[in-house]
Amino acid sequence: MAHDDDYRHGRHVVSALHVHLVFVTKYRRGVFDDGMLRFCEGLMRKVCDDFGADLREFNGEADHVHLLVFYPPKVSVSALVNSLKGDIGAQAAL
Repeated sequence: MAHDDDYRHGRHVVSALHVHLVFVTKYRRGVFDDGMLRFCEGLMRKVCDDFGADLREFNGEADHVHLLVFYPPKVSVSALVNSLKGDIGAQAAL
């Protein structure tokens, strides 16, 4: 059973929306080390905060990362994913 703090309460809505996202590197190349995973986690937490979402879990290996995001109903999952991919891609280009 979920706890009361696991639900978001709005004026006319009660929700508990979670999405499990997996980002995979191109050709499954092992490019993530511990420093890069910490860097990605910090960026992804910032993007989630900007959307009013909560990054509940973050885990990764050399070739992929997993995220569990708790998000409000007003947020489009596609917009969230595009922002996550865009911020990581923009920072990787630097």
